[in-house]
Amino acid sequence: MTPPFAGQPVQGFSGVVRRHDGTFEALSDNGFGSQANSADFLLRVHRVRPDFRREKVTVLGGFDLSDPDRRVTWPLTRADRKLTGADFDVESIVRTVDGTYWIGDEFGPFLLHFSSSGRLLEAPIPLPGVKAPENPSLNGEQPNLGRSKGFEGMARSVDGRTLYPLLEGTVNGDAAGTLRMNEFDLRKRSYTGKRWTYRLESPDNAIGDMIAVDRHRFLVIERDNLQGDEARTKRVYLVDTRHADLRKTLVADLLDLANPRGLGGFGETFRFPFQTIEDVVILDDRTLGVLNDNNFPFSAGRTPGRPDDNEFITVRLSRPLQADSRVYL
Repeated sequence: MTPPFAGQPVQGFSGVVRRHDGTFEALSDNGFGSQANSADFLLRVHRVRPDFRREKVTVLGGFDLSDPDRRVTWPLTRADRKLTGADFDVESIVRTVDGTYWIGDEFGPFLLHFSSSGRLLEAPIPLPGVKAPENPSLNGEQPNLGRSKGFEGMARSVDGRTLYPLLEGTVNGDAAGTLRMNEFDLRKRSYTGKRWTYRLESPDNAIGDMIAVDRHRFLVIERDNLQGDEARTKRVYLVDTRHADLRKTLVADLLDLANPRGLGGFGETFRFPFQTIEDVVILDDRTLGVLNDNNFPFSAGRTPGRPDDNEFITVRLSRPLQADSRVYL
């Protein structure tokens, strides 16, 4: 439990992609919390299989992210061009119909396009007018976004033509507690100029993940920065883009889930009290999958003094989402 580790741990999960064989691909973030301490952490996508009857998640394999074709024009940490947590802070992932992956980064913030095996296919795409302190192109310019506050959430449209990356932090000059969601056209490889505002319940909160429900509606995880008994806000909201200021409807309170069968050895109320809950996936029209980022070995939300596991739960909703069928493709 004490660094340095003999090998690289399966770090917490910051993004998830559902496959159609009972497995999922889960993205680890930049490693150990910052650019400064994660240069020895290889960015990686894990293939995992949950077995909910046995209450176990098995890691089947996965792939590292790399840039052998030198799409990144600034110096990388490693000579072999494998990407590390000092190069990018990857927090969100979607798979497109061609089998490739788009990943949202927080250091730029950048959009990153990878092959099915983790090879970077294009130069990192910046968000116009927004730069974080870790952005390699600052050149003395003042950043206007907080450290590692880039693309924490990102959804793919149900028709597969657009991406909707959502910032974790507020851009300087915007109202406190508001986050920008932009639209990116995959065919033109450019931002469309459309933008929405997500309002946090508190400026101290953050978002964890986002996924499309249909053409206009998305699920967003919102959380506070607390854990264990101190945690107060761990929620899944439904938002609607037919309003520039995204309207929110509570779908699930992850600190107050009915548990009549006592699953997991817990009582009639189940809590998901982790500091960072960063993954949501639609399993069917009334069931969500939710995963946490355990920030190994630093977070201890489940048991005080004990590093958290990565947990994968399913949540049955009180009413159907009426999701677009293309969500499951």
